[in-house]
Amino acid sequence: MFENYRDLLLNIFLVFLPITLYVHVFKTNRTQAYRSLMTFLVFCPALILTMTFPVEIKGTSFDFRAVPLAIGSLYGGWNTSLLLYAALLLYRFINGGAHPILYVISAIPTFFMILWFVLKYHKFTLAQKISSSIAVYLIVRVSIFVFYFYLTDNVGMLKQYATFGMIETIALQGIITGLYVYLLELFLKNARLHDEIIKSEKMRVVSDIAASVAHEVRNPLTSVRGFIQLMGKHDLTAENRQYYKTICLDELDRAQQIISDYLTFAKPEPEKIEKIHLNHEIEYVANVLLSYANYQNVQVLMQLPDEVISVFGDKYKLRQALINIGKNGIEAMPDGGQLTFTLRRANRSLIISITDTGVGMTAEQVNRLGTPYYSTKDKGTGLGTMVSFSIIRKMQGNIEVTSEKGKGTVHLISFEAK
Repeated sequence: MFENYRDLLLNIFLVFLPITLYVHVFKTNRTQAYRSLMTFLVFCPALILTMTFPVEIKGTSFDFRAVPLAIGSLYGGWNTSLLLYAALLLYRFINGGAHPILYVISAIPTFFMILWFVLKYHKFTLAQKISSSIAVYLIVRVSIFVFYFYLTDNVGMLKQYATFGMIETIALQGIITGLYVYLLELFLKNARLHDEIIKSEKMRVVSDIAASVAHEVRNPLTSVRGFIQLMGKHDLTAENRQYYKTICLDELDRAQQIISDYLTFAKPEPEKIEKIHLNHEIEYVANVLLSYANYQNVQVLMQLPDEVISVFGDKYKLRQALINIGKNGIEAMPDGGQLTFTLRRANRSLIISITDTGVGMTAEQVNRLGTPYYSTKDKGTGLGTMVSFSIIRKMQGNIEVTSEKGKGTVHLISFEAK
């Protein structure tokens, strides 16, 4: 059928070239005028190049210009269609085609004929879009020929062109147009799904942050509630009352700091790095957890060295991490038990161990600790543990968890001694 298959394949390649580029135009969040202009710029090269490299059929040249003209018009709108028609007519005039004025006159009616499809195209189903694109292609391809030969008084030449090869060519281009729309709609559907996935991920992140904030703030509020209840005792000494008041204020400050940390995720601020006395911090964390532990019938123990052991980091964030881990340990002992904080120096490492005598975990549960939305508690989110692990690693520390079902869990936190 075709004397030169290379030209045919080249035309098909040129026709399909804009298909991936248009997806990026579709995803741009710009005005309709901008998108129409970009659609024109995407399809215009295919229009020009298909006219530049025609296909020879039994000595007669044919090209695939009608395909990008039809598709670009349907997806870009009437203004894109107008620009593509202008480019088509201008390029034909530059190339010196016969009877340029008559060709313009023969092309104008087809513009108005396809305008109905262009204005309603976005409301069509996929099947309607495919059939409409083929109809628009036929209008552009056949009508221009008919009008042109009629205006040039060469109606008899239609019989010469209406050969079996010509019919095959029109049929092939019609099939390519329908396939083009199918593939383009498939790409656009994938682009929409991709955008939906991104939006879903953003919403999940927002949900994670909200759940994490609620989880982290609940810890200091629980401590404050416990100490306020203790302050209500009539036999409480003034010294203890003042001590409980100080802890309540410190915990409220910690809650405020937690909220500030999450609010500055989008615009991080430098952390307050200072020298942290681990002995004092462990005593503070143990006292904070004491009221909660008493209600759970848990005994809080400390094993601290005589020497002062210090590291550098953010004191309030370290407190947040230790309180989180300690609170998880208390909740792992529903029938009571012991929560032990131990601080020691081992070679060039400073080690904090937090040991509970609770229900313990399996190896699989230990491996999944620190991942979002994984928790061994019925109502847990896992975000508190994730944040705690992140704080320790950010302080250039290391955390290891060992556990045995029914015997308890040990959190081993180590920092390099400096």
